[in-house]
Amino acid sequence: MGVVKQAPLVPETLLEPVARRLRVLGDPVRLRLLNLLRTRGELSVQEMVDALGLRQPNVSKHLNQLAREGLVQRRRDGVHVRYRLADPSLAGLFLLLCRSLETPSDGAPP
Repeated sequence: MGVVKQAPLVPETLLEPVARRLRVLGDPVRLRLLNLLRTRGELSVQEMVDALGLRQPNVSKHLNQLAREGLVQRRRDGVHVRYRLADPSLAGLFLLLCRSLETPSDGAPP
Protein backbone atom coordinates (compact mmCIF):
# COMPACT_ATOMS: atom_id res chain seq x y z
CA MET A 1 0.00 0.00 0.00
CA GLY A 2 1.32 3.48 -0.91
CA VAL A 3 2.16 6.27 1.47
CA VAL A 4 -0.46 9.02 1.57
CA LYS A 5 1.21 12.37 1.22
CA GLN A 6 -0.44 15.27 3.03
CA ALA A 7 0.20 18.97 3.06
CA PRO A 8 2.17 20.23 6.05
CA LEU A 9 0.32 21.74 9.00
CA VAL A 10 2.22 24.99 8.49
CA PRO A 11 3.91 25.98 5.23
CA GLU A 12 7.66 26.49 5.66
CA THR A 13 7.37 30.17 4.71
CA LEU A 14 4.89 30.80 7.56
CA LEU A 15 6.62 28.94 10.40
CA GLU A 16 7.95 32.05 12.15
CA PRO A 17 4.77 34.19 11.85
CA VAL A 18 2.60 31.27 13.00
CA ALA A 19 4.88 30.56 15.96
CA ARG A 20 4.81 34.27 16.91
CA ARG A 21 0.99 34.37 16.70
CA LEU A 22 0.69 31.24 18.83
CA ARG A 23 3.03 32.71 21.46
CA VAL A 24 0.88 35.84 21.64
CA LEU A 25 -2.29 33.78 21.92
CA GLY A 26 -0.73 31.47 24.52
CA ASP A 27 -1.21 33.79 27.50
CA PRO A 28 -4.32 33.48 29.72
CA VAL A 29 -4.52 37.26 30.32
CA ARG A 30 -4.52 37.96 26.59
CA LEU A 31 -7.15 35.26 26.07
CA ARG A 32 -9.32 36.90 28.75
CA LEU A 33 -8.94 40.26 27.00
CA LEU A 34 -9.91 38.73 23.66
CA ASN A 35 -12.92 37.04 25.29
CA LEU A 36 -13.99 40.34 26.78
CA LEU A 37 -13.73 42.17 23.46
CA ARG A 38 -15.61 39.37 21.72
CA THR A 39 -18.50 39.37 24.21
CA ARG A 40 -18.73 43.10 24.99
CA GLY A 41 -17.46 44.75 21.81
CA GLU A 42 -15.26 47.83 21.72
CA LEU A 43 -13.92 48.82 25.14
CA SER A 44 -11.54 51.31 26.67
CA VAL A 45 -8.52 50.18 28.65
CA GLN A 46 -10.21 51.33 31.87
CA GLU A 47 -13.36 49.33 31.08
CA MET A 48 -11.23 46.22 30.64
CA VAL A 49 -9.30 46.94 33.85
CA ASP A 50 -12.59 47.25 35.74
CA ALA A 51 -14.12 44.14 34.15
CA LEU A 52 -11.12 41.87 34.76
CA GLY A 53 -9.75 43.32 38.00
CA LEU A 54 -6.27 43.68 36.56
CA ARG A 55 -3.85 46.59 36.83
CA GLN A 56 -3.88 49.15 34.02
CA PRO A 57 -0.18 48.80 33.07
CA ASN A 58 -0.61 45.04 32.77
CA VAL A 59 -3.71 45.37 30.56
CA SER A 60 -2.01 47.99 28.38
CA LYS A 61 1.08 45.79 27.94
CA HIS A 62 -1.02 42.84 26.78
CA LEU A 63 -3.17 44.99 24.50
CA ASN A 64 -0.03 46.37 22.85
CA GLN A 65 1.16 42.83 22.13
CA LEU A 66 -2.23 41.92 20.66
CA ALA A 67 -2.25 45.10 18.55
CA ARG A 68 1.30 44.49 17.24
CA GLU A 69 0.19 41.07 16.09
CA GLY A 70 -2.88 42.54 14.34
CA LEU A 71 -5.38 40.77 16.60
CA VAL A 72 -6.96 43.96 17.98
CA GLN A 73 -7.34 47.48 16.61
CA ARG A 74 -7.30 50.66 18.62
CA ARG A 75 -8.80 54.08 18.08
CA ARG A 76 -8.50 57.26 20.05
CA ASP A 77 -11.74 58.58 21.57
CA GLY A 78 -10.82 61.85 23.26
CA VAL A 79 -8.39 60.99 26.05
CA HIS A 80 -9.27 57.29 25.91
CA VAL A 81 -8.05 54.53 23.62
CA ARG A 82 -10.70 52.01 22.66
CA TYR A 83 -9.97 48.49 21.44
CA ARG A 84 -11.88 45.99 19.34
CA LEU A 85 -11.14 42.62 17.74
CA ALA A 86 -9.44 42.96 14.38
CA ASP A 87 -8.91 39.39 13.21
CA PRO A 88 -12.12 37.65 12.13
CA SER A 89 -10.36 34.26 12.05
CA LEU A 90 -10.09 34.16 15.87
CA ALA A 91 -13.65 32.92 16.41
CA GLY A 92 -13.18 29.95 14.08
CA LEU A 93 -9.71 29.17 15.38
CA PHE A 94 -10.85 29.01 19.00
CA LEU A 95 -14.05 27.14 18.14
CA LEU A 96 -11.97 24.37 16.55
CA LEU A 97 -9.44 24.34 19.36
CA CYS A 98 -12.05 24.25 22.13
CA ARG A 99 -14.03 21.51 20.40
CA SER A 100 -10.93 19.38 20.03
CA LEU A 101 -10.19 19.80 23.75
CA GLU A 102 -13.78 19.03 24.78
CA THR A 103 -13.91 15.86 22.68
CA PRO A 104 -10.79 13.75 23.21
CA SER A 105 -9.99 11.44 20.32
CA ASP A 106 -9.32 8.44 22.57
CA GLY A 107 -12.60 8.68 24.48
CA ALA A 108 -10.90 9.66 27.77
CA PRO A 109 -11.96 12.83 29.54
CA PRO A 110 -9.74 15.89 28.85
